[in-house]
Amino acid sequence: MVRTEIWTYVLAYDLTRTIIAQAAIKHRVGPGLISFQGAIQTLEAFQPLITIMGERDPTLLTKIYRQLLDAIVTHRVADRPDRFEPRRRKRRRKPYFYLTKPRHEAKLAILKGLTDY
Repeated sequence: MVRTEIWTYVLAYDLTRTIIAQAAIKHRVGPGLISFQGAIQTLEAFQPLITIMGERDPTLLTKIYRQLLDAIVTHRVADRPDRFEPRRRKRRRKPYFYLTKPRHEAKLAILKGLTDY
């Protein structure tokens, strides 16, 4: 039963990535620029419309699908330049030293090239 559940999640992931890729191709953007979580939320929002309209008029599904791709591509991954975190432990056993300063001070020390942050 666990295998079935895992394969269900893998299938859902692959189908979501396929829709993201189709939206990216249609709008000529990279698929890595489209938010996965935004795509899932858009799919959940369109699900009742697809169910109701698909039963009434199957030819309307292609128009709804185009609108779905347009909506998915609007959810972009934010540009986060200069993002990094200092490698120090807080309370867990990891191969790093403890973080003894506030995080913003440790980041400044990294930028200054200090090794004892």
